[in-house]
Amino acid sequence: MSDIIVQAPPIAAGSEDHQVKLVKMAGFGAGEKSTVAISIATALAILLLWWVVSALGVVPHLFLPRPDEVLTQIGAIYRDGYAGASLSEHVFASLFRIVVAALIAVSAGIPLGLLMGLNRWAKGVLDAPIEFYWPLPPLSYLPLMIIWLGIGETSKITLLVLAMFAPICLSAQAGVRSLPIERVNAARSLGASRLQLFLDIVLPSALPEILTGIRIALGVGWGTLVAAELIASTRGIGFMIMSASQFLATDVVFVGIGIIAICAFTFSAAIRFLEAYLVPWKGKL
Repeated sequence: MSDIIVQAPPIAAGSEDHQVKLVKMAGFGAGEKSTVAISIATALAILLLWWVVSALGVVPHLFLPRPDEVLTQIGAIYRDGYAGASLSEHVFASLFRIVVAALIAVSAGIPLGLLMGLNRWAKGVLDAPIEFYWPLPPLSYLPLMIIWLGIGETSKITLLVLAMFAPICLSAQAGVRSLPIERVNAARSLGASRLQLFLDIVLPSALPEILTGIRIALGVGWGTLVAAELIASTRGIGFMIMSASQFLATDVVFVGIGIIAICAFTFSAAIRFLEAYLVPWKGKL
């Protein structure tokens, strides 16, 4: 049998000058480009639509004041206060409740969630009560908080803690459960101890889920705040909203909603900053 000789194509002169072209892979989903401009344009469009609808009288003025009237009301509340308290006192009262409740929920929810993800006995014991009360709206057990703890700050903070605890705990558990077993086996094969396995493998892998759970919990907490300030409160943004609604002071209601939105956005931005600093690999692996 004759040998088959395959000749390579000749290399053209000057081919060494040709540079290799890198092909960028197509992105998936929302992509890596910033969406700030789109968000700002959307917000401006919503404000313009609000102004047009209120100016044309499509909705009665009693129910939908113009944006400039809401801004004027903000200045009036800042100067004169509302319901016997200044605007700063209302904001501070709400921030105090939400921050204290968040710290308690985080300090209890993260360790218990990690424990539930690592130990089946802990999961079996804690899963049932959490899954039982988590779907319940906070208003359903608010009367029990008042009966058991009174009408002071304790009942309000406890209500917020219960509302924020479950998302944090369940997210920490989900972070541990989603850990690839290959990473654990690789660390074990390299001689990692239990403490090293937890600090270097389990906790970093669960941290993205934990931070997402904290963001969700803060959103639930701000939604629960209005309910928590319904009972025997003389300070707070939620109290200001509910008090204004009884007198059909819609502009004051919009002021309170705007303050809550700004505070909630600030908290969410802080968590996003922590995500970028603590888990820069999120979404890139």
